[in-house]
Amino acid sequence: MDKFDVEDPLTSLDGHQSDTISALFSSESDHMPSYNYFQCLKTSDFYVSFRQEAISLILQAQYSSNLDPYTQYLAVNYMDRFISWQEIPQGNPWIVRLLVIACISLAAKMKEIHFSFSDFQRDEGFMFDPPAIQRMELLVLDALNWRMRSITPFSFITFFVSLFQLKDPPLTQALKDRATNIIFQARNEINLLEFKPSIIGASALLLACHELFPLQFPSFETSVLSCEYVNEVSKFSSINCI
Repeated sequence: MDKFDVEDPLTSLDGHQSDTISALFSSESDHMPSYNYFQCLKTSDFYVSFRQEAISLILQAQYSSNLDPYTQYLAVNYMDRFISWQEIPQGNPWIVRLLVIACISLAAKMKEIHFSFSDFQRDEGFMFDPPAIQRMELLVLDALNWRMRSITPFSFITFFVSLFQLKDPPLTQALKDRATNIIFQARNEINLLEFKPSIIGASALLLACHELFPLQFPSFETSVLSCEYVNEVSKFSSINCI
């Protein structure tokens, strides 16, 4: 299996670039949590607390296991999708920890980077044996229908930037970097779970454009909103939490 690139998850697809882009947009809904999950988070304190604790543990892996932000984002994606399709029993606080380590492990495997169960668990003050972790990984894989090459907001950054036809590579990279940081900063926001990855990616990019190139922003906005693949134009203005 080719090494998974969270910024370009369809690199292994054959065919023309237009076919790849079309496949990216048509497949993104398969890599989102269910709509019922978003509604549940709006009404259930348990699921809000569960998700907050899970994300906090995943982010701690940056320090205990030296995981990069993309791997962490992928683990959060797996966690959200799993919870959206699998009911979580209350009264078992260990479940969130086992789920987190399974999601991080799967994300690390997809990224082909080293992740130490023992180092992470020792620093976080809990311990599960490898068979228990592997069983949880299988539960996650089953709930996600083995769709591990996740389509995330990062997957659309390069495509949308190409619409701007920027001529200066350093400015292009600065724009990508700022949009990426905005997406990372907004990963805890529950309201974003309602939107497709392409909408989040485009919104982050437009915000980055507004910050870095305010004079060119109107033309950038027109380029994105006139894109043939964007069919949720009205939602751009409603994503206030980015």
